[in-house]
Amino acid sequence: MKTSYLDPYVETLNREALEQIQLEKLKLMLAQVLKSNTFYQRKLKDAGVEEPEDLRTLKDYRQLPFTTKAELSADQEAHPPYGTNITFPRSQYIRIHQTSGTTGEPLRWLDTEESWRWWARCWGAVYNAAGVKSGDSIFFAFSFGPFIGFWSAHEGARLMGALSIPGGGMTSLQRVRAILYNDISVLICTPTYALHLAEIAEAEGVDIASSSVRITIHAGEPGASLPATKARIESAWGSRCYDHTGATEVGAWGFECQAQSGVHLNEGEFIFDVINPDTGESADEGELVVTNLGRVGTPAIRYRTGDWVKLRTEPCECGRSFRQLKAGIIGRIDDVLIVRGVNVYPSAIENIVRGFPEVGEFVVDVFRSGELDEMEIRLEIRATDTEPILTAVVQRIRNALGLRVKAKTVPHETLPRFELKAKRFTDHRRLNDNHSQRPVASGLVTRKTKH
Repeated sequence: MKTSYLDPYVETLNREALEQIQLEKLKLMLAQVLKSNTFYQRKLKDAGVEEPEDLRTLKDYRQLPFTTKAELSADQEAHPPYGTNITFPRSQYIRIHQTSGTTGEPLRWLDTEESWRWWARCWGAVYNAAGVKSGDSIFFAFSFGPFIGFWSAHEGARLMGALSIPGGGMTSLQRVRAILYNDISVLICTPTYALHLAEIAEAEGVDIASSSVRITIHAGEPGASLPATKARIESAWGSRCYDHTGATEVGAWGFECQAQSGVHLNEGEFIFDVINPDTGESADEGELVVTNLGRVGTPAIRYRTGDWVKLRTEPCECGRSFRQLKAGIIGRIDDVLIVRGVNVYPSAIENIVRGFPEVGEFVVDVFRSGELDEMEIRLEIRATDTEPILTAVVQRIRNALGLRVKAKTVPHETLPRFELKAKRFTDHRRLNDNHSQRPVASGLVTRKTKH
């Protein structure tokens, strides 16, 4: 396997040398942050850090307090519109983006020219790891709005000299046609939307697997690291599927290489820790904590992402010394469903369901029936006889998770389709006081040669 690096020196450093670079980058950032960033001046000085030299080792760094999303949200609410986590005068900022707001009021995040170039470099690492070249044509199947989404991916493509084709303002069918017409070689979108575009292509009689697309890169959901979802995307598109991880308030922090053995942590641009979320102690599996090192204007220092991850201990075939996450982001800690005493991550259900090629879309409802928790899955199944598939899905979930679920079929194309983060799982126990209320089902040709 030939490995493509963005920075081969840094990406193959031994652990001691890499941590020294991280520490020096952190000190450079703190030299400015401690002068003029009110939010972190207070937090760091309360922790006894008056100047960068107070952090002599990364062990000292790991004594710093965590930063949480709730804390940042409260700061923006108390000091609208952007809070006090701003290092420079507002005139130095050139972009504003915001979180999706799926769990509350959106966080608004500013970037300077310098930090926006840093975002692009981080995406350069994503592209290089997946084998994207300057001669590639990259299609962004994304409606460009205030959510950062793939804005930074677009900027990264520009920086590396690739041809960028934005898909904003298009219908799904128009995007399929644009992919064919422009001989697109790289598709950027959520994993769910990649499957939806393939579904649209099939309905139009287009063999999308024979298009020129050779690489798909996905973010926003765990799907691209789930073996069954990855396999389905690769089969539908006749391409290789890569996962990418990041967050508006942190940056583009993870990428999958061509060995496809896990998601690499971009340790040249971030410092990472995995902790037990209850104790804050280091762990091999738990919550991911991130510090970005190139976003001086709006830093995130020891930021608790809320993502549940598991470190991979084996060295990667690609030769990088950057650590990896096994299976990428397993799920959001606050998204775990406790059903009859069993902890269920939505990604575990998706990986099982996606293993059935006859199943298109699906949704999961959790509710209380009398004194018992119930989980019900609604499936779009393309088969004349759906009963054997329903039975097999239920049995496979029971074997894998030790959980009895109910399942039923719904007509094709009656379940929602998603361009951004899919919302397939609804816990009705949290949404209403009437715990016995059962949810009501509702629905919402040219062949190309690969490069």
